Amino acid sequence: MSKKEQPIIVGLDIGTTKVVAIAGRKNEYGKLEILGFGKSESQGVSHGVVMNIEQCIRSIEQAIEKCLLSNPNLEIKEVYVGIAGQHIKSLQTRGDRVRTRTDEEITKEDIDLLVRDQYKTYIPAGDQIIDIVPQEFMVDSTPNVIDPVGMSGVKIGANFHIVTGDRNAIRNIKRCVDKANLNTRDLVLQPLASAAAVMNDEDLEAGVAIVDIGGGTTDMAVFYDGVLKHTAVIPYAGVNITNDIRNGLGVLRAQAEQMKVQFGTALADEANANAYITIPGLRGLPPKEISVKNLANIIEARMKEILDYVVYHLKQIGLDKKLYGGVILTGGGAQLKHLIQLTEYVTGMGARVGFPNEHLAGNDSEAMMNPMYSTCIGLILRGYHDYENGRLRFVGEGGNIMHISAEEAKVIADNLKTVEDTVGEEEEVTAKSNKQVRRSENFKKLFDGFKGKFMKLFEEVDDQEME
Repeated sequence: MSKKEQPIIVGLDIGTTKVVAIAGRKNEYGKLEILGFGKSESQGVSHGVVMNIEQCIRSIEQAIEKCLLSNPNLEIKEVYVGIAGQHIKSLQTRGDRVRTRTDEEITKEDIDLLVRDQYKTYIPAGDQIIDIVPQEFMVDSTPNVIDPVGMSGVKIGANFHIVTGDRNAIRNIKRCVDKANLNTRDLVLQPLASAAAVMNDEDLEAGVAIVDIGGGTTDMAVFYDGVLKHTAVIPYAGVNITNDIRNGLGVLRAQAEQMKVQFGTALADEANANAYITIPGLRGLPPKEISVKNLANIIEARMKEILDYVVYHLKQIGLDKKLYGGVILTGGGAQLKHLIQLTEYVTGMGARVGFPNEHLAGNDSEAMMNPMYSTCIGLILRGYHDYENGRLRFVGEGGNIMHISAEEAKVIADNLKTVEDTVGEEEEVTAKSNKQVRRSENFKKLFDGFKGKFMKLFEEVDDQEME
């Protein structure tokens, strides 16, 4: 596929300390070219949850404005948004489906129907499903099938990893994006986005734990035998370290953050016992001398607590000694000095920092060579995954997530055409869209014309199913 045919996809990472917007497009070699970049200080978000709608909207708008300033030719209407927070939970389930047309080979549509069936899984009241990730498939009596498309069989089944979140928290994120005059194309779990940006096929085969240490949360995704085995959101991260320094040393928040970044280390044994940091006194008070060793002790205590949670989750799923790829640290907190050594000591596994340059074009690698951008670049990759696989996932006004294949969208669009007489120019596109609908630009125009109409239909269905 040529460069001109590739869409521009925008990732929006709404974090506790920063909001990042990155626009990217794949080149002819399948690598991402960064076309726009914007970052703003995050306001109104705490531990991944929106606490102040107006402040969050302003932060999003500032990030988007800076992204547009970096490239005046950009037009940003739709974004892929990362989601995290303590309300995120995950569960394992099993699903099976008996096929009616057993003489035909298994198609992608059969897989889509099997995935759609999992949205009927019981989840606690007030929660909703964010994502469903198929693990290994089974066709009749053949287990551990990676991709059953093209095979023959009567019954197809799979194990699924289901990610859920608090419905109101999801709606608040969606509301902030809406009021910033953007459409939410999809909500993606942040550790899965980060994993997509920093992992390669070798990591997937060896088995790794992705640990994304952000501002408000530490996100975790565990892969083993080539499939996602576990996700978790740990409610401690960079902000907690800063608060510990502020309270423990009696300094201002900004001073605590600056000390953490400039002089902080995750191993107290590596800190110079004779080194001191001079902090200006407040309102005429004398300057304060801060021991670098004391600073390191505070940071190590909190980082060790976070890593203990990582080990706890690995033990829960029995993979604490089976991940030959070790731990991949990413996120802004991964830049802390000597964190790799502390991670190896606490987990007993090898560790490295994951940079989001695995999928970037060469000229962009240096600018994006920072683990804090892993989630945002992973969101763009998720957008391309959906685009290239012909899947459409849209978030409705109530925060409900709709997962449909291109063929299903065409059927809905055709039905709406018979009911609605207000479609206009899109009717011609509908008539022409058949086998080419999955990837054609015409279908995108058609879908945009219908989107507002059948989002409401899906929203009503989703609400009924979840009540």
